[in-house]
Amino acid sequence: MDNNGLHTEHANYSNLELLARQVVEGFITGLHKSPFHGFSVEFAEHRLYNPGDNIKNIDWKLYARTGKLFSKRYEEETNLRCQFVLDISSSMYFPEGKENKLRFSVQAIASLIYLLRRQRDAFGLSCFSEQLALHTPARSTVQHQKMLFNELEKLLEHPAGALKTQLSTALHQISESIHKRSLVIIFSDLLNTVRDASAQDAFFSALQHLKFNRHEVVVFNVMDRKHEVDFGFDDRPYEFHDLETGERTRVNAGKVRKFYRDQMAGWLHQLELKCAQYRIDLVDADVEKGYYPVLEAYLIKRQRMY
Repeated sequence: MDNNGLHTEHANYSNLELLARQVVEGFITGLHKSPFHGFSVEFAEHRLYNPGDNIKNIDWKLYARTGKLFSKRYEEETNLRCQFVLDISSSMYFPEGKENKLRFSVQAIASLIYLLRRQRDAFGLSCFSEQLALHTPARSTVQHQKMLFNELEKLLEHPAGALKTQLSTALHQISESIHKRSLVIIFSDLLNTVRDASAQDAFFSALQHLKFNRHEVVVFNVMDRKHEVDFGFDDRPYEFHDLETGERTRVNAGKVRKFYRDQMAGWLHQLELKCAQYRIDLVDADVEKGYYPVLEAYLIKRQRMY
């Protein structure tokens, strides 16, 4: 067992479930109502009210204008279907020896799954690196929750070998395989799009695909901001190791810091602009802040927006 109380040698969903239950109790106490529940319900049209129809669907504002009773008709009256998309490439296991990006993401997803299960909403999980490694449909059963927690526990062990990222390919596959108007929540460091313009274009194209299929999209950009964004290394030589390619580079941190920060700032600005253009929520998920404060801040923001 590691310092966070999660077994990493043997999969055991009960640890994640206990953690998720504790976190969600705090969310529910603080938020009072769900910011997610029933989000797939979409208004379609009005129809004349017939005796026996549910009065909660009556449009009273329209009645005030017309003097006639109309019911609101909805295209879909099921609860939310949420698909979690998790990057399990090797870069997600950074930083080594402490709370890494994958553990942050796993704990956040477990908490949200528990929250959705409490609301009787459906949830699925898709994990990818170079290809789609796991893809489950959205269900709302206790058995499904336990199965996903078990799969998430397995991921906490460091993978054998280097696993690269093919985010755009995975998103295209997921977009076509899940129910229309799902809520898609992505957890990734997005690092494969930083230096490669074609990878950026492919990623934004995949986001457009999700939006075209009428999915709502939330992107948690999971980063160790101190090192990966601010380049917070001492002014001395380092050997940097690319966890996905195995490539090693020796540089003096002080000599490349400004260039590195400028590149990252430009990439983050472009990411923010594109997500705003596509009406996608982009969440700055800094692992040093911890998953609970990041989730709490986003859920409170979302509740105010919707």
